[in-house]
Amino acid sequence: MDDIKQDDTKQNEAAWRDKLTPEEFRICREKGTEGAFTGAYWNHWEAGAYRCRCCGEPLFDAQDKFDAGCGWPSFSQPLQGESIAEHSDTSLGMRRVEVTCKKCGCHLGHVFPDGPAPTGLRYCINSASIRHEKD
Repeated sequence: MDDIKQDDTKQNEAAWRDKLTPEEFRICREKGTEGAFTGAYWNHWEAGAYRCRCCGEPLFDAQDKFDAGCGWPSFSQPLQGESIAEHSDTSLGMRRVEVTCKKCGCHLGHVFPDGPAPTGLRYCINSASIRHEKD
């Protein structure tokens, strides 16, 4: 949570609970994950932008979305590099890179080095953490 002080996060917990569904809160604010092939956007291919579910920050463009076969929305790059923060994640006994919204600290998912050219990256994102906005 690079841009939100820890004290602000605790004060905002009630506001987040009011704004988000229980599932969205679990994923976005408590770093949960949705099941593979269950989210609204894993097989969604409309043009537009994907925004942060919590604050509305533009995060990904639909043109950078690809089918990774993993069951989660996958993107080769963020819309703007400065909108995503990366953090080391050693939970679940593995080493991963968590990605969050830089503006509000919303947990988005993880980034892996097995994506398509030219970036070679796969941003594996929870549908509950984003919302699609048509062009």
